[in-house]
Amino acid sequence: MTDHIQRSRPPMTRLLLVLVPLAVMLGAFVWIASLDPLHGFNNGAPPVEALTVERTILDGSGISLSVRAGGSEAMVVAQVAVDDAYWTFTQEPAGPIARGEAVWLRIPYPWVLGEAHRVNLLTNTGATFGHEIGVAVSTPSATWGQLRLQAVIGAIVGLLPVALGLMFFPAMKGVGRSGMNFLLALTVGLLAFLLIDMTAEAVELSGDAAAIFQGSAMVWLAALTSFLLLMAIGRWRGNPEGIALAFYIALGIGLHNFGEGLAIGGAFAAGSAGLGTFLVLGFALHNVTEGIGIAAPMLRARPTLWTFAALTLLAGGPAILGMWAGSLAYAPQWSALALAVGAGAILQVMVEVSAYLVRQNADRQAALMSPAVLVGFLGGIAFMYATAALIKI
Repeated sequence: MTDHIQRSRPPMTRLLLVLVPLAVMLGAFVWIASLDPLHGFNNGAPPVEALTVERTILDGSGISLSVRAGGSEAMVVAQVAVDDAYWTFTQEPAGPIARGEAVWLRIPYPWVLGEAHRVNLLTNTGATFGHEIGVAVSTPSATWGQLRLQAVIGAIVGLLPVALGLMFFPAMKGVGRSGMNFLLALTVGLLAFLLIDMTAEAVELSGDAAAIFQGSAMVWLAALTSFLLLMAIGRWRGNPEGIALAFYIALGIGLHNFGEGLAIGGAFAAGSAGLGTFLVLGFALHNVTEGIGIAAPMLRARPTLWTFAALTLLAGGPAILGMWAGSLAYAPQWSALALAVGAGAILQVMVEVSAYLVRQNADRQAALMSPAVLVGFLGGIAFMYATAALIKI
């Protein structure tokens, strides 16, 4: 009887049952804010202040800093010192910086190429916030020549190695059951390394972001959301196999390469990366296995040349976009967010490839513990770990 009465309520009644508690809750919050119950505990101490430098630009006009406030109240940057000397500066936009707001500080300081500089920001309450410029180099600008050069490097470390890995596809045909298990397990192994590497880097970057973004929580929630959404999309029409699964692998690797491109571009902009030939070769070798992993689920299909081209672009192309974004608009919170989304995508691909491996074997338990699977999984992790040592700077 009770269930029948609840179902028979008119829409207006149900709407009122929602609006009334919301109105009471809003009124309670307004009352608490106007009452200011902690006012009696005010002992005259200055408000808590936090200031995070999100981006540094060095050019012919001096030093520009993008800073974000995270204190309990609006704050004012009163003075700026560079290398222990106070300098004039301008703020865009001017005025007190509200909580969560970002502004630009323009400092006409004659920075020296290759030198380290220390910037100290002093607020009107006397709080200081330091920022270190490890190596002063001119920040890349959005010129056609600069973007073209970065695109070439992104293609070398992203597109080329994936294409080289996919070229092993003809040799991988007809490898047999054990060979198929080995290649699928190899794919899971290299994805496992990418998952750990991306998650660790995302958490590390989130520590440099303003506290208002709740760094580590943002990373884990973004990764979980990415994983669940992609799982739902992937299972919309059953379990992905063959070429469809290859595209999911390429998507996950593409998101990883976007994060990798962000790191390279950000290092370029900060002057902390000397990307020499040896380092480029290390990146390329590190990513060749990704192409092999993309090809593994397609061994029983007949992909066209256009399929290979699309897979290469999907997996390697984001490295170029990441380099552009990292060098021209780097910010730690957005880089951490991109890496977290990529980590969730990698985890989803690992689940799908593992499920596909299991479905390909009648004796599932024996297959998972077979020498081919164990050697492939551990070999994928070992190869990625060894080649990653070449690109760590």
